[in-house]
Amino acid sequence: MLRILALAAGVTIAAASGALAQDASGTWLRDSGASRVRIAPCGDALCGTIVWLKDASGPAKVGQRVFYDMKPNGAGSWAGKAFNPEDGKTYSGKMSLSGNSLTTAGCALGGLICKSVQWSRAN
Repeated sequence: MLRILALAAGVTIAAASGALAQDASGTWLRDSGASRVRIAPCGDALCGTIVWLKDASGPAKVGQRVFYDMKPNGAGSWAGKAFNPEDGKTYSGKMSLSGNSLTTAGCALGGLICKSVQWSRAN
C-alpha cells in the first residue's frame, strides 16, 4: 500500500512540475518596449497589471489591470478579459505562452476581430 501511495505522490509531483513549465506568472515587456505588465494569480485565474510605462502621459496608468479572469483554456493558453486603456473598452481576451514569449489578444465580435501583442519575459 505504501508503494502505491509513494508512486501516486511521485506522479502528482511530476504533473505539478509540468504545469509549472507553462506558468505565465511574472513580469512581461511589450514588444514595442512601451510597457511592462505583471501577470499573477488572482483568485482562481490570472490577472495582468501595468507595472511600468515608458511614457506615463498617455491613457494607460501604472497599477491599471489590463488582463483579468484569465483561466486555463488548453496547454499554455488562457481565456478571459482584456482592457484596452486607449479606448477604455473591455474585450474578450486570450493569452498563449511559448517558452519566454507571451502573446495576448483582445477580441471583438465573438472573436472575429482580434489584435495581438507580443511580450517577452522580463524577469
